[in-house]
Amino acid sequence: MADKIKDPGIGNTSAPHARRLINANGDFNVIHANKPKKFSEAYNYLLSITWGHFFGLSLLAYTIANTLFAIAYLIIGIDQIVRPTGHAFKDFLNAFFFSSQTFTTLGYGAMAPNGIGSGIVSSLEAFLGLMFFAFVTGLLYGRFSKPKAAIRFTKHLVLRDFGDHNALMFRIENDRRSTMIHPEVKVTLTLTKLAKNGNYVNDFYTLKLARDAINFLPTTWTVVHEIDSQSPLYGLLEADLVKKQGELIVMVSYYDESFNQVVHQMYSYLLQDLKLHYKFVKSYHYNVKGEMVLDHKLFDCITSTKR
Repeated sequence: MADKIKDPGIGNTSAPHARRLINANGDFNVIHANKPKKFSEAYNYLLSITWGHFFGLSLLAYTIANTLFAIAYLIIGIDQIVRPTGHAFKDFLNAFFFSSQTFTTLGYGAMAPNGIGSGIVSSLEAFLGLMFFAFVTGLLYGRFSKPKAAIRFTKHLVLRDFGDHNALMFRIENDRRSTMIHPEVKVTLTLTKLAKNGNYVNDFYTLKLARDAINFLPTTWTVVHEIDSQSPLYGLLEADLVKKQGELIVMVSYYDESFNQVVHQMYSYLLQDLKLHYKFVKSYHYNVKGEMVLDHKLFDCITSTKR
């Protein structure tokens, strides 16, 4: 029987209805309650959100800023920018367009401040516009240059025969065209059980892998844990495996030549989602020219091993 390891940082306390510890995106499934919000965390937040959310928030901030300045110009008097049209909405649009030109320091020349009030407001707006675009430019650079792993994990965790025993298997591949140098995989098994005091606790085990490191990864890598006498899952019936409240926490580390540093990525599989007696379909072949072809559509494909 495998020896338990100390808590790797997750916590020993659990619950019968506890959900997975790692989300599909690799983040820990933790909800922060009553945590004070800090403005200093805005930078990290804007670096981590999706591109769609980032551009959406940027456009929203740009629109709100120009709307507020347009209202300020209307309060001062639209006649200090352009001749009034007599229609409130058209005057607002003129003020908004002038604000946009000032905010971006573009200035077509068709409208210009011709009073002290509009001159002060437009000067302040031009300064804030420069600060805004400098901030967004810094965020764009940070988002592009931030080291981030791009590892693809198979949707399925499978169980199939392997030598004299069964084995748990999943597959990974590089989601970029760059080469993964010295990739390493560590898998920690978390098993939730009912303790004698009536509380649910977590037991942790480091799973022994057939290979936990390779030199490089140009195609795919099937990670294998053989359920032998040294495995914490040894002796369990196949039907009992999927009934276990267990989770495989996977961490992959490798040197990324694009960022010139080591990057990491996490993922997890639940034992209850285990596919019994399946194997992965081979996802690469050689064409008539002798070139290796990796078919990414076959990466998640599995087939039954039962006859």
